[in-house]
Amino acid sequence: MIQAASPTESARARGPSSDGPVESAESDRPALLKLENISKHFGGVKALQNVRFDIMPGEVLCLAGENGCGKSTIIKVISGVYQPEPGAVMRMDGQSIEGLDPARARELGIQVIWQDLALFPEMTVAENIAFEQNLGSRPRFVDYSRMRDAASRILERLGVSIDLGRSVRSLSIAQRQIVAIARALVADARLVFMDEPTASLSHAETEALLKIVRRLSSDGIAVVFVSHRLAEVLDVCTRVTVFRDGKYVGTFPTAGMTQTRLTELMTGRTFDYEVRKTDLSAAPVVLDVKGLSRAGEYSSVDFRIRKGEILGLTGRLGAGRTEIALSLFGMTRPTAGAVTLEGRALSLGSNRDAIRAGIAYVSEDRLQLGLVQQQSIGDNTVSAVLDDLLDASRLISMKKRNALIRDWIQKLAVKIGKPDDAVSTLSGGNQQRIVLAKWLATNPKLLILDSPTVGVDVGARAGIFAIIHKLAAEGMAILLISDEIPEVYFNSDRILHLRDGRVVAEYVPGTTTIDQIERDVHA
Repeated sequence: MIQAASPTESARARGPSSDGPVESAESDRPALLKLENISKHFGGVKALQNVRFDIMPGEVLCLAGENGCGKSTIIKVISGVYQPEPGAVMRMDGQSIEGLDPARARELGIQVIWQDLALFPEMTVAENIAFEQNLGSRPRFVDYSRMRDAASRILERLGVSIDLGRSVRSLSIAQRQIVAIARALVADARLVFMDEPTASLSHAETEALLKIVRRLSSDGIAVVFVSHRLAEVLDVCTRVTVFRDGKYVGTFPTAGMTQTRLTELMTGRTFDYEVRKTDLSAAPVVLDVKGLSRAGEYSSVDFRIRKGEILGLTGRLGAGRTEIALSLFGMTRPTAGAVTLEGRALSLGSNRDAIRAGIAYVSEDRLQLGLVQQQSIGDNTVSAVLDDLLDASRLISMKKRNALIRDWIQKLAVKIGKPDDAVSTLSGGNQQRIVLAKWLATNPKLLILDSPTVGVDVGARAGIFAIIHKLAAEGMAILLISDEIPEVYFNSDRILHLRDGRVVAEYVPGTTTIDQIERDVHA
């Protein structure tokens, strides 16, 4: 049985059955974009095989599938980055479009907001939004007044306010997303692809972004939404097009669709969602936190984690979840309270102290803090235990290093080419397994997981949680932090609700419904 996060099905059901695919949202309306027989090969790899689907004017369509299913490839075909194989048919407003390149795609109103956003960090908000208006075949002076006016109009249209003179580097991820959307609108977008727009956003920031997506739809702009967060997909989209292994599975109405059904369509597998049923009342306490406080971040926090227990910690943006984790890992110092690990008082001056004590921390920012993207899979795996690999001459023993890398790749079933390949070549799910391997190699007593499935698709999530459950079964104490209620509900023995830096409630999955927890957290 695979256990993974899923919301309650009754909370998501919204109408008739969605088992059958539909080919268009409204048959009496012409499609904005219609694709037929789209294939793309890279050598012997068939990234897309006879894909077909359509996009209606002003609709919000989800493009769903696991990593590697062809989502990014089809977006690059539609935006002119890739040319499809002969025989492909692409029509926009009923007119055939052939030989599409990025410039022509932009002229047609096709815009893509990639996950990295492709913004200029040192330039201002206004410059990022309206810089294309100053591009041309001949040099000319930049009209900053015109640029600011254009940026201001677009932000007003979106119903948001951002200082036009601020550098993009100083903005939050959520604000950068808005800048990227505004830039697309300045270019007269009619069809906007959003690739994982909420992967790094909190619940509150996600809600604000979805409000903007709905506003775009009401203005007649079609949005194709790519996201691994299935709850928000079902919330904001009217239809979902599913790809699997480069093939078109079907297009389905979201009315009546559930996360479980959508997961099955994406993976071709059936997942059983059950709460954990473990009695750990007699297990020894591994971590004991009493009265932990840090001015301005959290206050009077008390909890225990027993051997083999997974304690979930959830709450809204600013609740103090990550701040508590950073203190437990020695990155910040609490101003009051006490922490003991296996009965020994902890006084951590740095993360090195925490590692030596037996604490490991998987950060929510895998790309920036979890891995060194340019380094190899092997180097990332052993980066936290280099001292353990030294030989008698105080040099790294390649025999020990390679054995350790082999061992963890095998234990965690990481799909790789070669250990010397850059870790950036791996999928999100396999990158997260390498992050886990890096910290598990330290042999921790307490494993802190801060949003461990950010940017990971549903199939890979199930695999990661299977690993986490196995670690708990072997006796590891685990603190699981997430703002996705289903994630903590189906993968924790107990759940703490944090609000404004304080623990306000404790739940036991199965005795409290997921609906109740969601109502409490988002009240």
